[in-house]
Amino acid sequence: MNTDTSTVAGLLAEGRAAGVDRLDTQLLLARALACSRSWLLAHDDAVLDTVQTAALRAQLARRAAGEPLAYLVGEKEFHGLLLSVDPRVLVPRPDTEVLVDWALELLAGDLRDVAQPWVIDLGTGSGAIALAVKHGHAAAQMTATDTSPDALEVARGNATRLGLDVVFATGSWWAAAGEQRFHLVLSNPPYIAAGDSHLPALAHEPTLALTPGGDGLGALAEIVHGAAQHLATCGWLLLEHGFDQADAVQSMLFERGFTEVETRHDLGGQPRCTGGRL
Repeated sequence: MNTDTSTVAGLLAEGRAAGVDRLDTQLLLARALACSRSWLLAHDDAVLDTVQTAALRAQLARRAAGEPLAYLVGEKEFHGLLLSVDPRVLVPRPDTEVLVDWALELLAGDLRDVAQPWVIDLGTGSGAIALAVKHGHAAAQMTATDTSPDALEVARGNATRLGLDVVFATGSWWAAAGEQRFHLVLSNPPYIAAGDSHLPALAHEPTLALTPGGDGLGALAEIVHGAAQHLATCGWLLLEHGFDQADAVQSMLFERGFTEVETRHDLGGQPRCTGGRL
């Protein structure tokens, strides 16, 4: 019988040698052994069997190559919800929670008199924004769209597992919105410029969800320019964008007749979301 095994301490060292963050290695180990990180710290002499060891080494190699930890473990926490994620969708980022918080603020504030506000998330990916807003404001009539059927399959699975009632539609931006007018439109569209130095580090995530090409403003402009035909009277449009795109997005909104235009900053203090009222 093959009794080749590795200890927790040994595999942590292997991860470190491969350039994998210690926390990431611990999380992968904890998942492999169905235990807590605190248990690992107290049992660094525990051994993994050959199957566990081989699987973990494969995961460490993938992580060392830059594959997101969320894809390796198959899930990511976002705004208090645990979402299933895989390479068909972007990994939800904490900075996007700024957009969700703003949306919930509006639903509880300026839109509070709308008993059942119609809300749409354009380019939903894993469903992170739509599901977090629906979870935080149950009365919202939520629609989520994406041009990728694969992404919508992930989002639908998350909605079903979380028990959240969201309508999903396939199509590019406003093409999937139908005739309904919305009180609140949300979107985290692709906004990284073609050739941006950050793109190589994101090679494992779907390119279509990262960059529209060109200067990165194409999808943002398409959403802003078509908003008037899909917003209810005094409806709001909130957009996530790059840290250096706030001025451009504000200009687009002003040009299209939006008022109360504002930019909100992310956890790192960067201008991340801009929105306004039509």
